[in-house]
Amino acid sequence: MPGLRRALGLPLVLAYGVGVMVGAGIYVLVGAVAAEAGHLAWLAFAIAGIVAAPTALSFAELSARIPEAGGAAAYIRAAFDSPALSVVAGVAIVLAGTVSAAAVLRGGVGYLGVLVPAPDWAMILTIGAALSALAVWGVVESLSFAAVLTVIEVAGLVLIVVSGLMAEPVAAGVVLEGGAQGGAQGGAQGAVALGGLLAAAALAFFAFIGFEDIVNLAEETRDPARTIPRAVVGALILVSVIYAAVAYAATRAVTAQDLAASEQPLALVWQAGFGQGVAILTLIAVAAALNGVLAQIVMAARVLFGLARSSAVFAPFAHAHPRFGTPALATLLVGAAMIAAAFVLPVATLAGVAALVLLAVFIGVNMALLRLKRRPGRAPFHVPVAVPVFGVVASGAAFLFALSGG
Repeated sequence: MPGLRRALGLPLVLAYGVGVMVGAGIYVLVGAVAAEAGHLAWLAFAIAGIVAAPTALSFAELSARIPEAGGAAAYIRAAFDSPALSVVAGVAIVLAGTVSAAAVLRGGVGYLGVLVPAPDWAMILTIGAALSALAVWGVVESLSFAAVLTVIEVAGLVLIVVSGLMAEPVAAGVVLEGGAQGGAQGGAQGAVALGGLLAAAALAFFAFIGFEDIVNLAEETRDPARTIPRAVVGALILVSVIYAAVAYAATRAVTAQDLAASEQPLALVWQAGFGQGVAILTLIAVAAALNGVLAQIVMAARVLFGLARSSAVFAPFAHAHPRFGTPALATLLVGAAMIAAAFVLPVATLAGVAALVLLAVFIGVNMALLRLKRRPGRAPFHVPVAVPVFGVVASGAAFLFALSGG
């Protein structure tokens, strides 16, 4: 039976991780975070990165212990010896990835419609089919294209930072300043401001979702026990720095109130520093959307491929294409489902459900690592037992926050 082709090294896997984490979300999320944390939005992103780190490190160790394409589903199967639980987790991840891809595809088409005079349905069908075909063609080809898009995304965010630093600084909002005042009033203001910072960090946590997709490339990566953990940790560090820099530059150049009120907050930052050329941001947003869609197709297809090890129901998806070395049937199914979802489903609502599903999976993955650590043996990459413990707590808190409606 043909297997997946091992052809990936650290640069492509790292670029994939950065691209899927950055995505299109940062272009709108800055406003929501600034609404809660004001000029300390950069700190909220930094805190969110720290909160996400334990779960990312848990995924990193598990990828070294169990370098399989199924990712979280494979880890849960190995830890709890439950094929049924593994299938539930895997199907949930595939559905979440498909819905996320549909949401990003629809959003990207919305941006592209400003530049291309074509009906939305035609662009959804054309772009969805083209990206699915690229994912079938080859993992190196897919991730090389994704790496180019990642460079465009990151370059755009660097330009945002430059623009924000060039602009005249605005007055900082009153955030956490109450703590420096005397008396009960200052303490109360400080407590409220601290609550806003923590709420902002909870929102910002969702901008880091994506590191879990990296581990699904394990069976197509050379020396996965070393490469995948490095890619997970490296992507988290790079994205944390990028997010904090963007948030600092944004709140330096534009008031938190204006950022929060805008559907395109980073366009305001661009205008504050450069004054013109906002159309460039539209192209960058389209590139981010394409990258996000491709990343989710690649991820969901690998999880579906891995599910064949847990259930005979998914046996047809256990075959890799003899020439391309990719899970072709799984990729085509994910691509078709994504296009259909983009046409007919209330994607915005389902995207929120997808985030809840992923957070529930994060809890399960951290618990799986705690269970596996009780067994003999040590992974090539390992973390202290406190890491998955904190991962359970942080993921559980984020899950409850999302469940409450944020």
